[in-house]
Amino acid sequence: MPSRSLTDDALAAIERRLAATDELLARNYPGDDGRRRPVHTVYLPADRFTPSTAREWGDQALAAADAAGGLAAVARTVGLDDPALPDLVHRKLCEEPIEDVRLDFEDGYGDRGDETEDADVAGAVDAVATAVREDSAPPFVGIRFKCMEAPVRARGLRTLDLFVSGLAAAGPLPDGLTVTLPKVTTVGQVEAMVDASRALEAALGLAERSLRFEVQVETPQVILGADGTAPVATLLHAADRRVTSLHYGTYDYSASLGIAAQYQSMEHPAADHAKNVMQLAIAGTGVHMSDGSTNILPIGDPAHVADAWRLHARLVRRHLERGIYQGWDLHPAQLVTRFLATYAFYRDGFPAAALRLRNYVHRIDSAILDEPATARALASFIHRGVTCGAVTAAEVASAAEVTVDTVRDLALNRPTTTQPEETR
Repeated sequence: MPSRSLTDDALAAIERRLAATDELLARNYPGDDGRRRPVHTVYLPADRFTPSTAREWGDQALAAADAAGGLAAVARTVGLDDPALPDLVHRKLCEEPIEDVRLDFEDGYGDRGDETEDADVAGAVDAVATAVREDSAPPFVGIRFKCMEAPVRARGLRTLDLFVSGLAAAGPLPDGLTVTLPKVTTVGQVEAMVDASRALEAALGLAERSLRFEVQVETPQVILGADGTAPVATLLHAADRRVTSLHYGTYDYSASLGIAAQYQSMEHPAADHAKNVMQLAIAGTGVHMSDGSTNILPIGDPAHVADAWRLHARLVRRHLERGIYQGWDLHPAQLVTRFLATYAFYRDGFPAAALRLRNYVHRIDSAILDEPATARALASFIHRGVTCGAVTAAEVASAAEVTVDTVRDLALNRPTTTQPEETR
């Protein structure tokens, strides 16, 4: 054995030098915590949500597909040919048509006066509490309140307070409670949201960090600050680990850059630049990310419906291919192509991903030599597909020769529950 040249003192000095770096990386870049990532967020005016909203949206989505000849016909219209898609999507629209819903007190609601908004907050609390109690609520549910800009700040914080306080009085807060802070322009606005969250937790006797929130990126100032930095990255690390997701706001962001209305789109180069910066900001932090929406709705005459479905399916596939695994939906008929396109994405990539993961786990020689980081990416891809319903556990067991639990553990870089020798 060769002799060492680095002394114990030298090694200890290196440990001391890097102690602060180790602490920073552990604190600011902890990686994925394993929580579920919804494939979409449905936005609707807050006063329109009822305990039956999810079921009604699923029924309306199926009715829209039926009017066009059924899910198989819609799949063909948007260029998808996997014969398993219609049954899988039909099951999804029956069992869990909405994964995440945001009761909107901001742009989708407007200014209706304090008395009306207070009453609608009370109605939202009752509707959400009832839906949770009756098990009809989507897995994730919450509100988008007015932003931290001076003209609407007090109103937004009042709505947030009434909603959270009302839910806390009705029982334990829902596990999937999610609130959205829109139109963030500065890090200070996020810090103010942290202050509000801490104050609510203290007043309501909630555990620390019970209240976490999403940040909507809708202004250029949060992508490029006056000092030349990217505030969207800074705000994540100034938020007391409370930011769960960054959401891109298609139309506010585009308008703020002076882009003409007919060219405002999720695929505009300006949109891609903002989302690229957002992806860099969240890398390694455990924070999720969502693309925005298209306002071209699949309603009206059949030709327009077909065109709108083709557009929506293409945009969904586009953000999935770019590593953005969530988007917004604004109408029940968009659920049809949300799940058709999402399921097709995971099913198209599943055979190759499962084969490579099988070879990696079982140490089978192959033409592709995957490293641990790539194996985690393969497992994450498969796990997301299983979670949303695009891929079944039986398909994973057959193609990858591992259990879904093993896939999850690999995705999260945990010791696997099943050793390779046991999974042959």
